[in-house]
Amino acid sequence: MNIGVISDTHDFFHPRVRRLFTGVDHILHGGDIGKPGILRELEKLAPVTAVCGNTDEPGFRYPKTAVVGLGSRKFLLHHIVNPYQLPQPVEQRIRDDQVNVVVFGHTHKPFAEWIGSTLFFNPGYAGNRRFGMERSVAILSLAGSELDWRYLTL
Repeated sequence: MNIGVISDTHDFFHPRVRRLFTGVDHILHGGDIGKPGILRELEKLAPVTAVCGNTDEPGFRYPKTAVVGLGSRKFLLHHIVNPYQLPQPVEQRIRDDQVNVVVFGHTHKPFAEWIGSTLFFNPGYAGNRRFGMERSVAILSLAGSELDWRYLTL
C-alpha cells in the first residue's frame, strides 16, 4: 500500500502532485489546506484524510485531529505537533487509539523520527514557494509490517 502525504498547501495545488501521487491508495493531508477545492483535487487521485491547520478558516469545518487505519497501521493526523513535547490530548489519543504514525505539518520542514514505537512524520510543505525553502511531499509505503518513506521534491 502506498500513501501520499502532503501538508501546508495554503490554497495552492502544485501541478506535479497529480503525477507524484498517481497510483497511491490513500492521501493524508497534515493541515493548512486552504479552500476545500484543494481536497477535491486530491480526492480525484485517492481517498483523503485531512485535518485543519492554524491558517484554515473555521467555516470549512476541517477536523482538528483524525485517526485512520490503513493497511496494518493506524495514523493520527494533527497539524501542530512537537514530537518531544506532546500536548496531553494528542499523547492520550496516541495511546488510546494505538497509533503507529503521527502525521503533522506546520514547520514546513520534512521530519521523520521513531520515538518509541511511533513514527512522527512531516512531509514538508507543498504551498507556493516561500523564503527559498524546498517544497516536498512524501510517499509512505506499507508492505506487511514494513514501513518505508521517500520525500519527493516539488
